[in-house]
Amino acid sequence: MSRLLLLSSSRSGSTGYLDHAQPLIADFLGDNPKPVKRVLFIPFAGVGKTFDIYLEQVRPTFDAQGLEVEGIHQAADPKAAVRDAEAIVVGGGNTFALVKRLYDADLLDTIRQCVANGTPYIGWSAGSNIAGPTLCTTNDMPIVEPPSFSTLALVPFQINPHFIAGKPEGHNGESREERLEEYLALNPHALVVALREGTALSREGHSLRLLGELDGLTFSANGQQALAANSRLDHLLTPY
Repeated sequence: MSRLLLLSSSRSGSTGYLDHAQPLIADFLGDNPKPVKRVLFIPFAGVGKTFDIYLEQVRPTFDAQGLEVEGIHQAADPKAAVRDAEAIVVGGGNTFALVKRLYDADLLDTIRQCVANGTPYIGWSAGSNIAGPTLCTTNDMPIVEPPSFSTLALVPFQINPHFIAGKPEGHNGESREERLEEYLALNPHALVVALREGTALSREGHSLRLLGELDGLTFSANGQQALAANSRLDHLLTPY
């Protein structure tokens, strides 16, 4: 049974790093059928900081819950580290860098198989974006070229994290809505779930829920549809 916690962002408003996520992570891991005492952190989306620095940035969040954190970059055998992980955590940053590094390490299939077998998966930002079928609805610049845009497909829909509606006055570039509409114009059979900062998706097998105080949105060739905060979204798990 797949168990996922997909956070839009590492911060909500002016809160500290992962502060808003702490209770969500505690509830998610606390409800796991097998007790979780150690998590495996994948820092591959980090670009402006070393993987060791990134590991230390996330450590306090899990230390506060009595959980050990290991970095996959420190593992002698990364595939074995994924297979042995009690929970997999993928941080945000640049999605293209994350996906290229996962391909380079040949880890996508291993992560996918472990999650399908029940290993809990937590991601934020880029780590949530790759839970969809492709990275094509990321907000990031393609600073490196991965072998493919295909990602984990832990859910059947695309994810757009950090969603913000409209655009600032005087800004003449595309809004987020316009960019997603461009994606759908060339991928008309896709469904995109847009997550505002501070919100998350929680999957428990065939059950899906939008967590947080803000509504979400879906985008499809048929238009936009609002998703009520804290609502059940099980229907979105049916392939679109």
